[in-house]
Amino acid sequence: MSAAEWKTKCEVEWSLQRAPMPDSLDWKSIYQAKPLWRNLVKNPAPLGLSKDTPPPEPDLPAVPSHGPPRFQPDGDFTGWSTSTEVLPYDTSGIPAGAVICQLPQYSWFTMEQVVDLKAEGLWEELLDTFQPEIAIQDWYEESQIHDSIYQLHVKLLGADKSTVISEHTVSPTEDRSTYSHTWKEVSYVFSDYGPGVRYVHFQHRLKNSFLNSFFPTLFTSSSVMVRPFRASS
Repeated sequence: MSAAEWKTKCEVEWSLQRAPMPDSLDWKSIYQAKPLWRNLVKNPAPLGLSKDTPPPEPDLPAVPSHGPPRFQPDGDFTGWSTSTEVLPYDTSGIPAGAVICQLPQYSWFTMEQVVDLKAEGLWEELLDTFQPEIAIQDWYEESQIHDSIYQLHVKLLGADKSTVISEHTVSPTEDRSTYSHTWKEVSYVFSDYGPGVRYVHFQHRLKNSFLNSFFPTLFTSSSVMVRPFRASS
């Protein structure tokens, strides 16, 4: 196929008829990289779980752990930057004079990564003029270990990786009155965000608990996808 034919193939299959498509770009390489309609998050399920299968029930050992407390889940976190914040004990709901035998200790486990949109095959004219939708999706376990167990913060960044062009934050409060133990979806679509976007910074935090044993809040199927259209089109 000629260069013009590869360009036409991208234009038709990705519905980019109104998007800027400079002849100077290598459209064969762009098409083969398939930058649109694929998940740009590296290692989206480091815990080895799928949203299509119910999350495993918590492991309740017959004998309490006598080792040091754990604050990070087991998994292959290749592609992610991770950190742990151990929280102070919460004694706010304990009446004065009550005898405390043991309290759960909570921690936030943070995972983040930066998606380089140009390295993934997108081009400046597309991002700046056409501004395709950038769809974010994540799934976390309804663990019920606390009222607040999940946070998401996604930023669209400029070329310097520090200029925030658009951002979205989610910090839900859980309803612990019923127990369904399912995956909960979090999603958002960036559109009409303005020119200059070159990176997507994806960060989520999951709360874990330790009380004789380790009880994590699980997650899976994190995704960042660029859609070849705009909501206003």
